[in-house]
Amino acid sequence: MTPSGFGTQTTTHRGIIWVGLLLASNMRQSEAYVRTCLVCQQDKVEQRQPRGLLEPLPIVERPWDNVTMDFIIRLPKSEDNGSIIVVMDRFSKYETFIAAPTKCIAEETTELILKHMVNYWGLPKYIISDHNPHFTGKVWTKLFKLMGLEFHFSTSFHP
Repeated sequence: MTPSGFGTQTTTHRGIIWVGLLLASNMRQSEAYVRTCLVCQQDKVEQRQPRGLLEPLPIVERPWDNVTMDFIIRLPKSEDNGSIIVVMDRFSKYETFIAAPTKCIAEETTELILKHMVNYWGLPKYIISDHNPHFTGKVWTKLFKLMGLEFHFSTSFHP
């Protein structure tokens, strides 16, 4: 707890914090206490905008109409490839794994997906992925607009 009228920042800046009836003058002790104090952690003011509600994913009607994509990165290199693009059909749960260079740029990602997914399964109506820069760049925006596809972003963390 902090003394009345002082915030945690002001109190730790002065090098003091009230710990029950004890006064801790050491800055490290006070910061460690605030980090582990249950009351302090529960009463923290949220610095971000409130999170939106989760929205349901579209209902899948046919195979390869709706796919999810993501990268597996930091893998041991094999023939200059150090990552894998994972494409999963939401209808059948069939997955396609595409070997990709470690530093794969958006244009390369597009070429690999067209070559290894679209050639075999056709164009999906919906693509769902996280906010990976490979999928949020100008290349993908133009591609989706030209082909009439919808791109949906998923949340990376939802407890």
